[in-house]
Amino acid sequence: MAKQRSLTGRVPPEAIGMLEIPRLAPEVLDGYRRLPDLSGMTSDACDELGIIGAVPASTLRPTAPGARIVGQALTVLNLPLRITVSEAVSGKVSRLGEIEAHNMAEAGDVLVIQGVRDISNMGSISASIGKRQREAGAIVDGAVRDVDHSRAIDYPIWSSSVSPITGKWRVETVAINVPVRIAGVQVRPGDLAVADEVGVCFIPFERAPEVLRLATRIAEREEKRQADIAAGISVVDLARK
Repeated sequence: MAKQRSLTGRVPPEAIGMLEIPRLAPEVLDGYRRLPDLSGMTSDACDELGIIGAVPASTLRPTAPGARIVGQALTVLNLPLRITVSEAVSGKVSRLGEIEAHNMAEAGDVLVIQGVRDISNMGSISASIGKRQREAGAIVDGAVRDVDHSRAIDYPIWSSSVSPITGKWRVETVAINVPVRIAGVQVRPGDLAVADEVGVCFIPFERAPEVLRLATRIAEREEKRQADIAAGISVVDLARK
């Protein structure tokens, strides 16, 4: 029986696409974590399988050097607030609602936000909640702030920019766990997200095992070539392999 969810009420219930995302087998997630070149080998496998899902780190930049994450997407759709900043401030009600996605998170999930550029879509409080919920991290197509705090608590974030400008009076969360577009790539709730210093890859839920099998073979081939290089095989012979 599915467990009951208590909602925060920060977004209307009808704006929540699904309360529970489909779950990948733990061995699939562990298999991705074992890839030595996480985003690179995943991207290569996606290319061979005709999947468009890779985003370079020049577009979605990691805020924590050396971080790497593997997890399923909890999606958030943010849009610019349709009232002025002064009107929002006078009302003293924030329309940001990613806390509802945090509320739904299970350990290892990744918060994926289609956000607003140049305005912060999440800051230190949101990062602390995500860390407390044991999320792997967050990927934001938009700005974030308080990155010194997220680094300090080991909650890695990839974002298209950073900005001190609060979204509290400028951004509205209109939906949770619905399809979103991140740097031109469609991401559905439950899809796999992997990220490291090189970039980000999104893999459709149903194709994650297939991509892993191919990425694992790519990793094995590369390990063999590295061994050949270390063994002193000539460049001419390497080129023939």
